[in-house]
Amino acid sequence: MDRFVSNVTLRLDSKGRVSIPASFRSVLGRDGYAGLYCYPALDRPAIDAGGNALMAEIEALIGQYTPFSEAREQLSLALYGTSETLKVDGEGRVALSESLKRHAGIADAVTFVGLGHKFQIWEPGRFQNELAEATQKVRALKADLGSPMAARDAPGARE
Repeated sequence: MDRFVSNVTLRLDSKGRVSIPASFRSVLGRDGYAGLYCYPALDRPAIDAGGNALMAEIEALIGQYTPFSEAREQLSLALYGTSETLKVDGEGRVALSESLKRHAGIADAVTFVGLGHKFQIWEPGRFQNELAEATQKVRALKADLGSPMAARDAPGARE
């Protein structure tokens, strides 16, 4: 599989390192990226992380804007200007910087959460709250999609 899936909670060791889950390391290995590309998530108290696939998505997003435009400059600043490339040691561990841990509220444990082309690193309690909220929203969306009105308005529905 070439996607990050599932979630795993692990503790930081006494030196502040944490092992990247083996399934996530496998995806990174197939992606061809030796390190770990990380930046503070723009809209959540989490860390966005990944390899070449994440970098390609960011470059495609930024590339949609005219060179030197305000939007392009802001996206570049927010994504590249706060990014860090973390080294993965021989045992599959990384040391999160203090600024990344502070952004996510991480102290002694993290939850790795697969999001397909990237993954996020969360403080476990914050992740549980976010997951509960997301689940509630998805259930409401599912209920809306199952309603007669939603079926009539769905793409491809006959008029």
